[in-house]
Amino acid sequence: MTTQIIPSDGYSQNIFHNKKEHMDKVIEIVTAQGYIPPNHINSEVEWFYTNLGIDDLYFSMEEPEIVAEHVVGLYAAEISAIASKKEKININFHRETPEASVFIHTSVPGISAIDGPHYEVKIDSDYLDISTPECAYRLESYRSSGTVSQKYKSSVRAYFINKCDFPVVNPTDEESRDITKVADKTFLAKATQETLEQYQSLMNKAIERAGPVISIIYNKATKEHRVLIGYRQGSTNGYFSGISDLYHYNGLYSKRKFVEQFSNGITIISLNFVPARKMTTDETILAVEHVGREASLLYCLPKTPLQNLFKKGELSVQETVYAFVCSIFAQHFLNRLGSEYTSLVSMLDGSSPETAELLSRIKKRLRQETFTKETIMDVIMSQSSLIKTLYKEFARVHHISHSSPGLKPSLSSQRFADLKPVSEEKIDVIIRSAVSNNNEYLVMKSFYEFNKNVLKTNFYQPTKVALSFRMSPDFLPDIEYPIKPFGIFLVIGAEFRGFHVRFQEIARGGIRIIHSRNSEAYTSNQRSLFDENYSLALTQHKKNKDIPEGGSKGTILLNFESQDKPFVAFEKYVDSILDLLLGGQTPGIKEKIVDLYDKPEILFFGPDEGTAGYMDWASKHAHHRGAHFWKAFTTGKSQSMGGIPHDKYAMTTNSVHQYVLGILKKLDIDETKITKFQTGGPDGDLGSNEILISKDKTTSVVDGSGVLHDPNGIDRSELTRLAKARKMISEFDISKLGQGGFRVLVEENNIKLPNGTIVTNGLDFRNNYHTNPLSAATLFVPCGGRPESIDVNNVSKLINSEGVPRFKYVVEGANLFFTQDARIRLENAGVHLIKDASSNKGGVTSSSLEVLAALAFSDEEHKELMCTQPDGSLPQFYQDYVKQVQQRIIQNANNEFECIWREYKRTNKPKCILTDEVSNAIVSMRSQLETTNLWENIPLRIQVLSDALPKFLLDNLGIEKIIARVPESYLKAIFGGYLASGFIYQYGTEPTQFSFFEYMAPIYTKIAKN
Repeated sequence: MTTQIIPSDGYSQNIFHNKKEHMDKVIEIVTAQGYIPPNHINSEVEWFYTNLGIDDLYFSMEEPEIVAEHVVGLYAAEISAIASKKEKININFHRETPEASVFIHTSVPGISAIDGPHYEVKIDSDYLDISTPECAYRLESYRSSGTVSQKYKSSVRAYFINKCDFPVVNPTDEESRDITKVADKTFLAKATQETLEQYQSLMNKAIERAGPVISIIYNKATKEHRVLIGYRQGSTNGYFSGISDLYHYNGLYSKRKFVEQFSNGITIISLNFVPARKMTTDETILAVEHVGREASLLYCLPKTPLQNLFKKGELSVQETVYAFVCSIFAQHFLNRLGSEYTSLVSMLDGSSPETAELLSRIKKRLRQETFTKETIMDVIMSQSSLIKTLYKEFARVHHISHSSPGLKPSLSSQRFADLKPVSEEKIDVIIRSAVSNNNEYLVMKSFYEFNKNVLKTNFYQPTKVALSFRMSPDFLPDIEYPIKPFGIFLVIGAEFRGFHVRFQEIARGGIRIIHSRNSEAYTSNQRSLFDENYSLALTQHKKNKDIPEGGSKGTILLNFESQDKPFVAFEKYVDSILDLLLGGQTPGIKEKIVDLYDKPEILFFGPDEGTAGYMDWASKHAHHRGAHFWKAFTTGKSQSMGGIPHDKYAMTTNSVHQYVLGILKKLDIDETKITKFQTGGPDGDLGSNEILISKDKTTSVVDGSGVLHDPNGIDRSELTRLAKARKMISEFDISKLGQGGFRVLVEENNIKLPNGTIVTNGLDFRNNYHTNPLSAATLFVPCGGRPESIDVNNVSKLINSEGVPRFKYVVEGANLFFTQDARIRLENAGVHLIKDASSNKGGVTSSSLEVLAALAFSDEEHKELMCTQPDGSLPQFYQDYVKQVQQRIIQNANNEFECIWREYKRTNKPKCILTDEVSNAIVSMRSQLETTNLWENIPLRIQVLSDALPKFLLDNLGIEKIIARVPESYLKAIFGGYLASGFIYQYGTEPTQFSFFEYMAPIYTKIAKN
C-alpha cells in the first residue's frame, strides 16, 4: 500500500454541452403531462438540472422522456413526504439495458443503508463480479453537490454503468501490460496522464500478485484522499458494495467512485474520500489508512452472515470477520459430546470393533444435532459486546502497529498495545455474565479457545487473499482425537474453507478439493470436513512409515455457490499458507507477523482429488513469493519442472499390485486364473494402471460413468485401449461383451440386465454395485470411491448366509474405502485383506524422492538433471532416477508385506490390525530414536544416510554436498525413518531387547571397514 500526493483529480470533468436544450425538452414533456402545477414546472425542472448538482453524465446518458419521469417522480415523492409528515424523502430511479444502466437514490453521506433498494449489491452481482472481458462493465458514481429540494436536504447518489469497449479484447502477454491496449476507450479518453500512469503501475502489480494492490493518493487542491484498489477479476465477489460499508464505518464518504475493468483480467476501484464528520487532518489520514488496510480483509470475506452487525456499526470489519472465523471454528471444534459420552466410551472401550464404529456414529450424530451452524450464528448475533471483548484479546496478541512514516500509530494500535492480558478465570466470568444458558456459554467460550490456540495468522497483513491461522492442536479433545496432530492450519476464503493437518514436523500429503452436488451434500461435507481431513492425514502418516516425511493432508471445501471456482480457492489457500510459512515477509508486499510458534516451517504439498493440474502453479508461486524451498514445495509437478508423474510411471499401482502378487505367491496361485472386481475405471491413475499392469480376468469395473460387467472376463484389449487413452467405460465397445455381459451408465434408468433384473436408476446402481452379488470375484481392488463405502451397516452384504465372503482377496488401492470394523469382519470370514496404509504408498515414496532431489540440487542442477530439456527430451539422470524410484517402491512394498505376513502367521491377527501395529511401531521407534544421540555419531550418520539415499543422487552430488544442502531436520527424518522401518520390517512389532543391537551390528561393521 503506497501513499502519494498529486495535484489533479484523475479524471476529466463530464460536461454535457446540450444541457440547455435537453432541459427545455424536459419542461415541454412535463408540461404536456400535467402532473405538476404549471407555475411549479420551471422551478422544479431547473432545480433538478442545477441546484441538485447531479453529474452531467446523467443528462448525457438519459433521454428527455426519462429525465421527465424522474422530475415528476421526485416532485411526487416530496408531496407524499409532506403529506405524511416524513422527515426525509426517498427516491429510487433505475433504468437497465444491455449496454448502459443508471441507478439513482437518495443517500445520507457517511451512512450505509440497512433498508432500501441496495443498488450497490445489485450492481456487484449483475455488472461488476465478472470473469471474462466480454461481459465487462465500467462504472462512474457521483454524489450530487446539492439537495433534492429546499425543504428536504438529502443528496442523491447516481451510478452510471456502461458496457466496456476494449481496444484489444484478448491481449497477448505483452499487450496485457499496456494500459492503452486493455483499458476501456471511454476511460482512456477521460483519464489524465497521471491517472494513466498510476493505473498502469497498479495494474502491473495486480497481475503479479494473488491479492489486492492498494494505493492511497492525497489531492492537495481538493483536500480529498483517493484510494485505488486493483485485483484480479473473479477473485472476490460483492467487493464494491462491501467497501462502501467499510468507509462509512470509518467516518468517511465518497463524492466520486469509479470501477474500471481491463481486458487483461484486472479490476481497479477508485474512491475519493472526505470526512462525514469533523476530523483533524491526522484523524482523516488514519481513517483512510484504515480503509486501505481493512479493504484487504474485506477482500478475503466480502460477505458473511454477520454483515448487518457491521452495517449497523455494532462491530468493526475486523470484529465482524473475527466473529465469522470463530463461528467456523465453533462449527468444527465445539466440544459438544459431554461427560456422558466420555463415560460411555470408557465403559465400552476395547469391547469390540463393532462397538467402536457404533460409538463413532453416535459421536457424529451428537455433533450434528447439538449445535448446528444456525444455532451458533444465532448466539453470535446476540453477543456483539462480548465479541468486542474477545476480539481485543485476539488483537492484543496478534496486532502489529502499522502506519505511514511520520504519522502516529492509529488509536486502535495504541489501544491494543496498552491492553493487559486477561486471565482465563476472568474471561470465564465475563462470558458467563453475558450469556443466558449453557449452550451460549459453550459457543462464546469457543472464541476464547480459538484465541488461546492461534500461534500465528495473516489476519493483520495489509495484503492477503484469504485468512490463515496456524493452530496449536492442544484444543482437540483426547476423546475424539486420541492421536494429536503435530500442526493444524485453518484457512478461510470468500469461496471456501479448508484445513491442513500434519502429524510430524517434516510431513507431506495431497491437497484435496471437495465439491458438493447440492446444498444437502454441502452441509454434510461441511460437518465432516475436519474429521475427514484428520483421518486422511492419519492414514497418510501410517502409510509414510518408510519415508522421511510424516503424513499430512489438506482439504478445501468449496462454498456451495462457488463450485465453479476450484482453482481460485486453491490459489488463495496456497498463498495464505505461504504468508505464515514465510513469516509474512515478501519484499515489497508483506510485513512481519506475530509468530508464537517461532520455528521455521516447511510444508510439502501434493496432488489429490481436484488438484492434480495445480502443482506447477503452486511451486512457481512459492518461487515468486521468495520461498527457498519452492522446488520441493509441491510434488506431482509436470516433468518440465522436475516432477515425477505417478500415473505415467504407475507409482501407486506398483505398490498396490505388489501386494496382490505377494498374496498370490504365498498361496501359490496363478494371477491369470483369478477373477477381479475393480472400482475406479480406466480414466483414472490407479484404475488405468491397474488394468495395464495386471494379468487377471477382470469381470466388473465401476467408474464415474457407470458399471461394466462380463462374467467371462471383460475384453482385455478393449480395456487396455481405454486405459491408455484414459477414457471412461462409457467409451467401451459393448459389442465386445460376452454372454451375460452388460454396461449400465449413471444416466440410464429402467435397464433390463441379462439375468432379468431391472435397474430402475443407473446412478444408484453404480453407487451400490460393490454390494451387489454380481460384483463377486476372486480379487477386489478398489481403485476409487468415497471413504467408508463399506462399513458396519453394509459389510454383511459381502458375506453370504453361510459365512462365505464374496471376495477371497482384497487389496485396497483407494484410501479409506473400508472402515476398520468392515475390514475385521471380512478377515474373520476368511478374506486376505491388505489395508490402504500398506498397499497405497507407492505414490508417497515417489513424491518423497522427488522432494529429496529438489532439496539436494541447486536451481541450475535441477533444471539440467530433473527437468524436460528445450528439445523435449528427458535427461538421462532423470530416467535413471525414476527407475530407482520404482525399484524403491517395489522393495518397500515387499519388505512390509513380508513383515505383515510373518506377523499374521505368528499372531493370527487380522492383517489390517497388523498394518496399524507395524505403522505405529515404526512411528514410535522413529520418535524414540530422536531422543538418542545416534545422530551425533558422525560416522554412523554418514553411513546410514549413504545407505538410505538413492544411489544416483549420491553418485552425482556426493554425501557431503547433500548434507550441506538438505535441511538438517529433513536429513534427521531420513536417518530415523530408515533405521526404524528397516528394524521393524526385519524384527517385527515385538522384537526382543537385544534385537536392535543385532540390527545395528552390520551397520557398525560397514563403518569399521570404511
